[in-house]
Amino acid sequence: MPSIAVPSSPSPICYRVDACDSQAHLYRICLTIAQPQAQQQVQLPAWIPGSYLLREFAKHLQNLQAFQAGQALAVTQLDKATWQVDNSAAAPLELHYEVYAFDPSVRTAWLDAQRGFFNPTSLCLQVAGQSQAAHGLELFLSADLAKNGANAAWEAIKIEEGAWRFNFPDYDALADTPFVFAQDLWRGEFLAAGIAHEFLIVGAPPNLDGQKLLDDAHRICAAQQQFWGAQPAIFERYVFMLHATEDGYGGLEHMASTALICARTDLPQLGQGARSAGYITLLG
Repeated sequence: MPSIAVPSSPSPICYRVDACDSQAHLYRICLTIAQPQAQQQVQLPAWIPGSYLLREFAKHLQNLQAFQAGQALAVTQLDKATWQVDNSAAAPLELHYEVYAFDPSVRTAWLDAQRGFFNPTSLCLQVAGQSQAAHGLELFLSADLAKNGANAAWEAIKIEEGAWRFNFPDYDALADTPFVFAQDLWRGEFLAAGIAHEFLIVGAPPNLDGQKLLDDAHRICAAQQQFWGAQPAIFERYVFMLHATEDGYGGLEHMASTALICARTDLPQLGQGARSAGYITLLG
């Protein structure tokens, strides 16, 4: 996990993300705000770290409802991505909503019976006035999707069967952390400059030469760390999340992880010998 102090006590802002409705491609989210402001405003970002365009993530958010002390509250949409709740500051506030997740890119969110992936900027409403507070995210998975755990660059704390909690010091750290989970997940790890680097590959072919991928990635990471010198790393663990598809290419860098897409045929294969042009492109 990144080397940032993380609170161990319950977070003032907590998201429960339920990924159990994979057939409908829906994440169901419950956001709990322990100490809301009166007339609390929330907003889904139109940005994502590492990508330099305005996005329309809010178009996938639906059925937003608010509750306080067991009572339903009015919610007013102020613009395309901002809502205001008619609440008081006297009790915790809960927001319930859904996000449709069927975008295979590295920028948004995906959910089906085989794989789940999301960037928090697609799922996690930002609470106005509390971005600097500690944030927690609890992820609940179906039995099939939970086979290989819930994976992110931050430490996953198992809270029950099929459920994990992640703690973040603020909203920015949460926003900069993609998540992945899948029925089929290849794992590999190497050390570069004493730091653990992990590959998580969804859709890896049976003849994947994983050791070649790890060796080549190690050379790249070690050269980068040597170039930048002995300054302390901002992370204690780095994760490459690679989705191997029929045809695809792309990547999005984050503080302690990178989300990648490649064509399955671009991965190194056992007995292949020389590096293929597609594999060299992937290493790039």
